[in-house]
Amino acid sequence: MRTIDLSPLYRSFIGSDHLASLVDAASRAEKQSTYPPYNIELLGDDKYRVTMAIAGFSKDDVSIEVQENTLVITGTRKTEEKESAERKFLHKGISERNFERKFQLGDHVKVLAADMENGLLHIDMERVIPEAKKPRQIEIGSRLIES
Repeated sequence: MRTIDLSPLYRSFIGSDHLASLVDAASRAEKQSTYPPYNIELLGDDKYRVTMAIAGFSKDDVSIEVQENTLVITGTRKTEEKESAERKFLHKGISERNFERKFQLGDHVKVLAADMENGLLHIDMERVIPEAKKPRQIEIGSRLIES
């Protein structure tokens, strides 16, 4: 496993420690398990969809939360203990284990909706750039009028 010393980033970027935090978060993301499998799709210029295969989970077993540009999806099976005591498996290939998956969202990315269909969880997102952050054309010879 590689270890990266990020202290030079913290020393070099004044007021941009957010960039160093993102690099640090990306290095921690390598330690996440690969369960459950997921896809990330680009649906349009600024529209995205995360699709996760969560067979065996119901809507009540899944929690979706956005916290400081981090999308956290948690799956906790409440009925797992009862079912496993009553059922005998000859082969168990569907894991159905609890999980937590985190995705780092870019600036101005908003989660629009979540839906579950055929064992797949779909989370739709969109980058909504505020008017103040969008590029604007400045006419040559124009003056800013202050009031």
